[in-house]
Amino acid sequence: MRTHTGFGVEELQRISESFEGKRPEEVLRWAFQTFGNKVGLASSFGGASGAVILDMAAKITSDVNVFYLDTDFLFPETYELIKESSQRYGITPVAYKSDLTPDEQSAKHGAALWSRDPDLCCDLRKVQPNRKAMAGLDAWITGIRRDQNLGRKVVGIVEWDEKFGLVKVNPVAHWGKKEVWDYILANNVPYNALLDQGYKSIGCTYCTSPVGGDADDRDGRWVGTDKTECGLHT
Repeated sequence: MRTHTGFGVEELQRISESFEGKRPEEVLRWAFQTFGNKVGLASSFGGASGAVILDMAAKITSDVNVFYLDTDFLFPETYELIKESSQRYGITPVAYKSDLTPDEQSAKHGAALWSRDPDLCCDLRKVQPNRKAMAGLDAWITGIRRDQNLGRKVVGIVEWDEKFGLVKVNPVAHWGKKEVWDYILANNVPYNALLDQGYKSIGCTYCTSPVGGDADDRDGRWVGTDKTECGLHT
């Protein structure tokens, strides 16, 4: 099967395998050279991996198309990092929001939807806005890693994203926490302050809790449920 990007699924798998053991910067250079202005870099401005990728990308090209999903429920520390990163890298991250304001969502679906139907809340505030962000793109870059949880154990460095209909590039999929934090410290990369306060994965205020210790990177999200993904990477 050949996709609209010109790549076949099996071809993407071969490309992905060729990047195993190589530096994420090589993956990013390939993505920028291959897709040009048709590739977007998605950042939550919450995770350490995303901070690393943004720093690498900004060193490779001055024309990085960075976007984020503003759920209207992000932490103040997240907005602060967006501001700091914008100044540091000379970028203007584009925010994509739900078609519903928080008040409109409450009126339509009831108050505190995240506590009663978190999947629907994530769909409204993250998945649907992400579809808007994908419009006109041939590829997107994410910060997901295989060691973050069992559900991400087999992600490719480059793969076809059936859900959104474009190529998905995961430059640090094969990295672990040590490589990520070694890079952050060596390059003085700005990251979300909550990562120093027991948070492992930072999303919305109502669905993110500090866990500390040696918890997995996705622990602390939707505590008390078996939900570990918002729907973007499933």
